[in-house]
Amino acid sequence: MKNLPNISISEQMALAFANMPPELPKSMQILCDSLLIDVAGLCVAARNTDYVQATFRASDESGDCVIIGHQGRFNVAAAALVNGTATHGEDYDDTYEGGPIHAGAVIVPAVLAAAQKHHLTGADVARGIAVGSELMCRLCSVAPKLVHKAGFHPTAVFGALGAAAGVASALKLSNAQWVNALGIAGSMASGIIEYLAEGTWTKRMHPGWAAQSGYRAARMAQEGFTGPRTLFEGDHGFFHAFANLDECQFSEMLDGVGVTWLSAEMAFKPYACGTMAHPFIDCARKLVSEGLNPNEIESIVCNTAEGIVHRLWEPLALKQNPPNGYAAKFSIPYAIAVGMLRNNAGLNDYEEHVVHDPLVRSLASKVRYHIDPTNPYPKQFTGHLRVTLKNGDVLEVSQGHFRGGRDEPMSIASLEEKFLANCEYGGWSKSDAIEGLACLRGICKSSVLDLSSLAK
Repeated sequence: MKNLPNISISEQMALAFANMPPELPKSMQILCDSLLIDVAGLCVAARNTDYVQATFRASDESGDCVIIGHQGRFNVAAAALVNGTATHGEDYDDTYEGGPIHAGAVIVPAVLAAAQKHHLTGADVARGIAVGSELMCRLCSVAPKLVHKAGFHPTAVFGALGAAAGVASALKLSNAQWVNALGIAGSMASGIIEYLAEGTWTKRMHPGWAAQSGYRAARMAQEGFTGPRTLFEGDHGFFHAFANLDECQFSEMLDGVGVTWLSAEMAFKPYACGTMAHPFIDCARKLVSEGLNPNEIESIVCNTAEGIVHRLWEPLALKQNPPNGYAAKFSIPYAIAVGMLRNNAGLNDYEEHVVHDPLVRSLASKVRYHIDPTNPYPKQFTGHLRVTLKNGDVLEVSQGHFRGGRDEPMSIASLEEKFLANCEYGGWSKSDAIEGLACLRGICKSSVLDLSSLAK
């Protein structure tokens, strides 16, 4: 930039968050509790999976922190990486309508690890989770859809910045250190979406990598390391790199920071798969509940958003025949088929024997799409099915919202039920799950953090 700004975008964000009231609004207190419950349950659910075990073996380094669902104490980087990977691994974690991003999978592991290492209070944890989540959600407004189009995973690249902001806020860094933390994290951000090609594991590790990177960036800033204050608006800045965008508008990202909390409307998933598939699953289940027999289907055509085609619809032949359970999580044809045939799309419905079931594959092969240029994605996630039966009859159903999101939020009671089910799936006893839930309910109000009931 020829003329550097007197106050940069990062500096404006730092000032706004520093000036927010000491007590979070009720909506954000609820969000923090919700994220802690959801993240911990997902960590337990995934603890015995091959990808979590591989990450755990590669990160088995002692320290002060809990890896949820595992005995022992581990260093900050290990805890952040493994917990973040486990949280996101089954694609059953929180999301933000407007991204999509998965803030909890990044911010909670980063802030919890920092809190254990540096003996922070529950109030510090809550503040860190709130600020980190809010920054990630606000980043989504700058270049909608362009980060994905450029080949990057927004959760991964936004997550490094969000984790840095969350940890910096939890540690009560100065405004200058907070800005430096973001600037440093900008050079740590990474995460490409080539996992889509064959259903490999790298997307699973993106939140964990972002979490440990954000922690390291905040600590480096705390110790005096500097980063560019023009991270966002600079000629070689963040969105130039990750969205191929040079003329950025930051007004929406900055509007109401510290006062209006966009992240309070974050969504929680009822299904264990890619976010934008959910309304399609609801539509599929609705038709069956109203009497549709899947065996009578000739074809299914879905109106869909152009912005999700390259991730959830194409290559169509591959999405109709996913090679494994993880690839199936990013296939709308599979999601529709399993929703119709099994009346769900939970953890059990993405196991390998289900993915390779000939009946599921046969139905998925009948699903195609039509791009609707008026679709509101990414502001809103929608579903639509137009089913033609073998006798020529046509059935049609639409859903204009994401169940579990702002228009139909998931209650704390439902999140706790999800937590208990995830713990059972991961092999915890009922008593272990209840003890863990009691711990999670009290974290944000605690003066001394004790996560020992989660280390089993």
